[in-house]
Amino acid sequence: MSYSTAGPSRTVTLDDVRGAQKMLSGVARVTAMEGSRHLSQMVGAPVHLKCENLQRTGSFKLRGAYVRIAGLLPEERAAGVVAASAGNHAQGVALASSLLGVHATVFMPKGAPLPKVSATREYGAEVRLYGQVVDETLAAAEEYAAATGAVFIHPFDHPDIIAGQGTVGLEILEQCPEVRTIVVGVGGGGLLAGIAVAVKALRPDVRIVGVQAEGSAAYPPSLAAGHPVSVPHPATMADGIKVGRPGDVPFGLVRDLVDEVRTVSEDQLSAALLLCLERAKLVVEPAGASPVAALLGDPPAFEGPVVAVLSGGNVDPVLLQRVLRHGMAAQGRYLAVRLRLTDRPGALATLLGVLSVVDANVLDVSHVRTDPRLGLTEAEVELHLETKGPEHCAEVNQALRDAGYTVMG
Repeated sequence: MSYSTAGPSRTVTLDDVRGAQKMLSGVARVTAMEGSRHLSQMVGAPVHLKCENLQRTGSFKLRGAYVRIAGLLPEERAAGVVAASAGNHAQGVALASSLLGVHATVFMPKGAPLPKVSATREYGAEVRLYGQVVDETLAAAEEYAAATGAVFIHPFDHPDIIAGQGTVGLEILEQCPEVRTIVVGVGGGGLLAGIAVAVKALRPDVRIVGVQAEGSAAYPPSLAAGHPVSVPHPATMADGIKVGRPGDVPFGLVRDLVDEVRTVSEDQLSAALLLCLERAKLVVEPAGASPVAALLGDPPAFEGPVVAVLSGGNVDPVLLQRVLRHGMAAQGRYLAVRLRLTDRPGALATLLGVLSVVDANVLDVSHVRTDPRLGLTEAEVELHLETKGPEHCAEVNQALRDAGYTVMG
C-alpha cells in the first residue's frame, strides 16, 4: 500500500545539513555503499545499500545526537542532557555526550534488550530503567529534565537532529550521483526528513520513498489529515520505527518534500532481514531492513538506480533468532508439522527416515507420550523442519501422508 504526499512548510535547510556535515567530520563514519546483485535483478535496475548499520553505535542516530548536543550553549552543557530510548537513540546520545564531555542520563524501558542497555552504559551514559513501554520512559525523562535543568534530547523532533540525519543524504549523492530513487525507513521522521532536505535541494528529480511497518504507520493517516495524528497502539517487530505519532518538525518536511510513504508487513520485514543476512552478509535490525522489505514487496515500483538506507544493525540476538525463523517460514523454508504415531520402539526413527528421504532438515523434535487426548498406544510428535521452499514443503507433507501418517498441522 502506498500514499502520496504534498504540502508547504520547511524548517531545516541545505545549509543546515552542510554545516552538520562539517561538524561530524571525524566523528561519524562515511558509511559504505554496497551493491546488491539479487535486489538489482528483482528491480531490473542497480540497487545499492547505504550501510548505516555499520555506523558508530550501530545506527545513524549518532549523527543527529552529536549535532544537537554540540550546538548547546556552555551553560546547557553544564546542566547535562537526558534522553529516552529503547536502544539506538540511547547509544547515539551516550557516545555523542561522551565525545563532547557532557554528562548524559538515559532512561530506558525495563524490558530493553540487555545488549543495548550494556552498550549505552559502555558509551558513558548513566542508564535508568523505568516503565514498561517507551511512552512511560519518555515521560520520566521529561520529568527529570524539568526537575534538574538537563536538556532533553528528542530522538527526531528538532531541527538540529534532522540536519544531522540529513548528512546521510549528502553522502548518498556523493557515493551514487546517478541515483533515481532513495528508500528510507520511517518512525518519527527525522532521518527521512533530513535526507529529503539535502537531496531535494540538490537533486529535485530524485524520488524519495518512506517506509513504515503496517502496525505502526502513523504517517499515512497524518498526511491524509494534513497534521500529525497518533496510532493508538503501534505494534511491530521493528522497534526502531515503532513510533505512534510523527514529530511536528519532521512532519512538515516530509509532507513538503517526500514523494511517497509505503507500508510493509511483518512477513516482508522478516524476509528482508533474512535476505540482508544471507545475500548481503549484513546484520540489520528489522527497522533497518524496511526499505529492502518495500523493494521485495513491489520491485517494479522503484526506478533505478535505487539506494536503500539500512538505518541500523542493533538487533537483539533473541529477536534475531525469532525473526529469522519467521522469515524462513514466510519464504516457505520452515515447516512445523504435528502428527500422531504408534508408541513403540523405533517409531520415531522410522518417521525421521521418511524425512531423510525427502531431504528435510530436522531442527527440533517434541515427543509427547502422556496426554489425555492420546490413546494408550499413541504418541504425538511436533517437528520443526528446514525446507527449500513452498514446493518442498508440499513434497514433505505428501511423503508423510504416503507413509501412513496423519498430519495435523
